[in-house]
Amino acid sequence: QVQLVESGGGLVQAGGSLRLSCAASGRTFSTYRMGWFRQNPGKEREFVAAISWAAYTTRYADSVKGRFTISRVDAKNTVYLQMNSLKPEDTAVYYCAATQASYSDRGGAWDYWGQGTQVTVSS
Repeated sequence: QVQLVESGGGLVQAGGSLRLSCAASGRTFSTYRMGWFRQNPGKEREFVAAISWAAYTTRYADSVKGRFTISRVDAKNTVYLQMNSLKPEDTAVYYCAATQASYSDRGGAWDYWGQGTQVTVSS
């Protein structure tokens, strides 16, 4: 079992930056692939970024490449999402997710989820 708690969301102007954090419980955090998804009301949950165990690989949605960076510190059981050059279309609830399975950009393939943190980008 893994419990995930996101933090760091808020209101920011377009062009600004935010850093989201996701703190995980459990002693096996380093064995989990970690990811970030986002969702707006009435829309499907959208893949944003993922990072493998030991940070060997990272993957990003095309819409955030070059602007967002995912990272992890296993000693702190924490994964981060640094978001720069934010746009109004980045507005969403951002969710942290974890899985020990292979990479997938489908939300249904991930096993554990946080409660979400709201990010609002004003124009």
